[in-house]
Amino acid sequence: MKKIFFLLILTTSIKCLAQKDSSFVNRIKPDTSKLNLNMDALYTRPFLQIGKLPLSLGGYVEANSSYFGTNGIREGLSFQLPRLTLFMSSTIKKRIKFLSEIEFEEGGRKISIEFASMDIELLPLLNLRGGIVMNPIGAFNQNHDGPKWEFISRPISATTIIPSTWNTVGFGVFGKYRRNNLTWAYELYFTNGFDDKIIANTENRTWLPASKQNTERFEKSFNGVPLITAKTAVRYKKFGELGISWMGGVYNKFEVDGLVIDKRRRIDLLAIDFNTTLPKIKTNVNIEWVWAIVDVPKTYSQQFGSKLQGGFLDIVQPVIRRKILGWENSVVNLVFRTEYTDYNVSNFNETGENIYDHLIAIVPGISFRPSSQTVIRANYRYHWQRDILGNPPALTAGFQFGFSTYF
Repeated sequence: MKKIFFLLILTTSIKCLAQKDSSFVNRIKPDTSKLNLNMDALYTRPFLQIGKLPLSLGGYVEANSSYFGTNGIREGLSFQLPRLTLFMSSTIKKRIKFLSEIEFEEGGRKISIEFASMDIELLPLLNLRGGIVMNPIGAFNQNHDGPKWEFISRPISATTIIPSTWNTVGFGVFGKYRRNNLTWAYELYFTNGFDDKIIANTENRTWLPASKQNTERFEKSFNGVPLITAKTAVRYKKFGELGISWMGGVYNKFEVDGLVIDKRRRIDLLAIDFNTTLPKIKTNVNIEWVWAIVDVPKTYSQQFGSKLQGGFLDIVQPVIRRKILGWENSVVNLVFRTEYTDYNVSNFNETGENIYDHLIAIVPGISFRPSSQTVIRANYRYHWQRDILGNPPALTAGFQFGFSTYF
């Protein structure tokens, strides 16, 4: 904890020095002239460069309020500070870099290292990475910084099917090819994987985020079989970015002291993501869809889904682009999100009827950006959630208001 507080004090001190001596601290802004991909998000952040030291600092914070009710029962007004994140980057030597990201969640109740890896650049198409890596499944898992989004809540499919900010220890390779208006890249990692909590949990359903509770994955593999994650993405300037990713491995403990106690049970996820900006009206469109297949033991009831799927569609439409309240190049956006998750894509064995257990949500809203690095946003959320039997849905609705900014 003392080290964490030291980092906070150091960051604040550097900000104060930056106001007094601009030659000592230089703010490094992301290079928007290149065709960056979602997998570049870790390094395309604003950093503070400290003099001639090979160290850059940055971070972001999110804070919001909410007022929700379900089936007419109101929860009242609440305030949250869901996360504060600090990141540090260092060029150790030419073509050797290190990046670390530390996140304080739930007002500081939970502190975790989200990313801490060293990159060794050999060739544009062949680079090495090792440490705590962010598994590149889908787009949101890599490109999740709050200031980049017009929505307060993270996508449901990207938090409950893909465990949001799913990370673990491992190593792999990545590369990129650029030519004119085209960028193509890939990533391939071998890491520690999931454990049997994805089915043995208090949710009483197949629930992938339960594996995030196992912090031992940063020290050892649950079963000795690596989780493999692979992604490829292509971006064309006039078209947008298309990404395809897969993550799979064995999640159960199948052998103890050389004795086979179960067969190897797999979990596999496949995700497709696409984003583009319509050239004339500058509408930004962001789509992600994921499928998950889990080998659930037959001893478990049918409420544990072996197939899951879900996704979201975001539409962001700038409506005002000018100087507002003294801030140059401010932007006001109208936004809309629709999302769907199905935690059990199957039918009951006895009747052949559909197993529901799904959620549908719509989120209209408005956002104001005094700069590209700060967003003030207001959302209205409404969603329908049905249980496995398909009973009338639980209706949840409410307002959210808050901000997120890099610093």
